[in-house]
Amino acid sequence: MKAKENPAMDLKLPEDAHLPRVTPRAFARLAEIAEMTGEQKALRVAVDGGGCSGFQYDIRLDDPAGDDLVLEREGQKVLVDPVSLPFLADAVIDYTEELIGARFVIQNPNATASCGCGTSFSI
Repeated sequence: MKAKENPAMDLKLPEDAHLPRVTPRAFARLAEIAEMTGEQKALRVAVDGGGCSGFQYDIRLDDPAGDDLVLEREGQKVLVDPVSLPFLADAVIDYTEELIGARFVIQNPNATASCGCGTSFSI
């Protein structure tokens, strides 16, 4: 498989890979958080080794690093580091409110299995 280069970030992705997407609901929640805290922070979505299924998501408020992919809408930003990016190709980053709580969630088509908590997955 050929690699596609993104010259602005010097990332190499498979030719058929697509960047992750962020829902309007997730961006809206980031705006609410910024308004409540008075601080403009980006949402970092990273993939780390570990968890009960082999990989786990690390979702937190953070500042951009120089090599991050920055997904932006109306001043709100979601960050993905270059190591995590291949694991998140075609993923959808969303925000959900359920009876068990409210949280950012990842709908990841690359995951072959996931834990019941939704933060751990395998490929």
